Amino acid sequence: MTEAVTAPTAKTVPQERVHHGDRFVDEYEWLRDKDDPEVIAYLEAENAYTEAQTAQLAPLREKIFDEIKSRTQETDLSVPTRLGEYWYYSRSFEGKQYGVQCRCPVDAAATGIDAWTPPKLEADTEIPGEQVLLDSNELAEGHDFFALGAFSVSHDGSRLAFSVDTAGDERYTLRFKDLRTGELLGDEIARAAPGATWSLDGSHVFYQTVDESWRPDTVWRHRLGTGTETDVKVFHEPDERYWVSIGGTRSEKYLMIWVGSKITTEGWVLESDNPTGEFRVLLPRREGVEYAAEHAVVAGQDRFLILHNDVVDGVKAENFVLAEAPADDPAQLRTLIGHRDDVRLEDVDAFAGQLVLSYRREALPRVAVWPLGPDGYGELREIEFDLELYSAGLGSCPEWDQPTLRVGLTSFITPTQVFDYVVDTGELLLRKEQPVLGGYDAGDYVQYRDWAEAEDGTRIPISIVARRDTDLSTGPKPLLLYGYGSYEASMDPGFSVSRLSLLDRGMVFAIAHVRGGGEMGRLWYENGKTLTKKNTFTDFVSCARHLVDNATTSADRMIADGGSAGGLLMGAVANMAPELFAGVLANVPFVDPLTSILDPSLPLTVIEWDEWGNPLADKDVYDYMKSYSPYENVVAQDYPAILAITSINDTRVLYVEPAKWVAKLRATKTGDAPLLLKTEMSAGHGGVSGRYEKWREVAFEYAWVLDTVGVGDR
Repeated sequence: MTEAVTAPTAKTVPQERVHHGDRFVDEYEWLRDKDDPEVIAYLEAENAYTEAQTAQLAPLREKIFDEIKSRTQETDLSVPTRLGEYWYYSRSFEGKQYGVQCRCPVDAAATGIDAWTPPKLEADTEIPGEQVLLDSNELAEGHDFFALGAFSVSHDGSRLAFSVDTAGDERYTLRFKDLRTGELLGDEIARAAPGATWSLDGSHVFYQTVDESWRPDTVWRHRLGTGTETDVKVFHEPDERYWVSIGGTRSEKYLMIWVGSKITTEGWVLESDNPTGEFRVLLPRREGVEYAAEHAVVAGQDRFLILHNDVVDGVKAENFVLAEAPADDPAQLRTLIGHRDDVRLEDVDAFAGQLVLSYRREALPRVAVWPLGPDGYGELREIEFDLELYSAGLGSCPEWDQPTLRVGLTSFITPTQVFDYVVDTGELLLRKEQPVLGGYDAGDYVQYRDWAEAEDGTRIPISIVARRDTDLSTGPKPLLLYGYGSYEASMDPGFSVSRLSLLDRGMVFAIAHVRGGGEMGRLWYENGKTLTKKNTFTDFVSCARHLVDNATTSADRMIADGGSAGGLLMGAVANMAPELFAGVLANVPFVDPLTSILDPSLPLTVIEWDEWGNPLADKDVYDYMKSYSPYENVVAQDYPAILAITSINDTRVLYVEPAKWVAKLRATKTGDAPLLLKTEMSAGHGGVSGRYEKWREVAFEYAWVLDTVGVGDR
């Protein structure tokens, strides 16, 4: 047995906050100053306590890590994607943390569909003409953290723009490489946002910088071979509710700047062959109207295809419609696909010979191809898959004129499959299936959809996956219930190698598709944000109760799991229904939302007002947020076991939120359920970097989960 270690106790330093006549005394706000040695000492003490309390799980952690590693083909290649005269792909190598980006030449003698059939590359075989473009392992050397941001090849294939973050704070350094010589160019741009967009002739690169709140607000034009002091500011957005991005159309004809809040969008356009020209607005912003635009050529005419949620025929198009307009008069919209209550249009991609629609129906993402002919639009064809639950989507297809489309497919039990869809014939050609070593058989597992009933009668979908020999009819099973429920993000079916370590020990995995997400359309999202946010929490509780009531699991065998905004969900349900869960796993949890959303100087705050409401200006919003904020609603009651994981350099959900939450829980809660805080001292919002370190982090979490529900020795 490990020698007993006393749980850290954070000191209290009362700080008063007064808004709308409400007085709140915050005793742990002092933990916000990470330059204070006392704060670091407290976090390190919590880490030491967590390590001591979980030390007995070290053999299980190592076993799970070995299981993940043994199922993973460590030396592997992605399916090559054609761009210009090269096939681009990534490689991974056994023993190396990061990927290697490569390319090899297209067979110059290949014609027709053969010219679009990717070469079959073998991981242990020398690839003729292979060129290593970027080895992230070399770039990461000497750094505790590494993330690759931009990776953008110029249109002629001669230069690479790439950016790296070595702290985890999402401040990137942009560099350039001459792919003809392999030499790094002298140009270097510090503290940029991660993207980079080339002009058509490769003479200029457009990039973004951020303001003090880490909001991308400015687009710059950099001429290769010149100093950054001569870079030209081409666009600036002063309104703090809007983020700015830049990219190019697949046709290569236009550069496009996008300005977006949570509820409003505006696009600006410029011909790519005129990089020093002036961007012009596509459709002026109107509060509450979102749109996206793609350049297409239909029956020989330049068009913009515009996906929008404006009013059409007197009705707000909540689930979006698809319209077209002449490129020289984008305001003249003509609807191509009208609004449907049961279909949420999500994206349109334009190619020389076809369009691709991505949309959501019956809580699943789907893809359809729409051929373009000399007279215009042909017949829309959905690509169908013989699975009850799945995720399908358009993969990497950078070329404008190509006879095949890269499509990805996965499910809870289907390792990711990569297909090429032949547009002319409708044939799906399997190019690669994610290898899962050790004799994995999808037939050993089952996935299905269940439904819970919310407090207001709404039916909430639940996705469930388990081993086939886990007989759910014989009584409650240990279960991990995951939830998110914010930003219209959909938690779609997907395969996980690491999850097999739970399933093979008899654990059931479930996702509660609660309101606030996007699984069931735009209104599903609208009914789980701002002054309806509590639906997210009560939906999750309803799903948990449903799984207990139908004996899929029991309260003493269920773990709740969520991260970031899903961590807010975890904190809320821990306060609301602690008796329903044996444990709560909260990753980078947004558990002090009111404090953050009241401070416009913090990263992300102002743009978040469209998601949560503005408690500074609106007393009703303030009162509503205070009524569910996990930190402010900690009470003297028995809580389930809690493991909170955060990162010191996270710029999205600051480490201070879970630190304060755990400190208050430790001082307030009753009962003896374990309460643990683990802070990564050199990581960002996504946690540690490097695949082996990520596997170890997953193993740490899973060992805790299995132990908490009593199956750690299986």
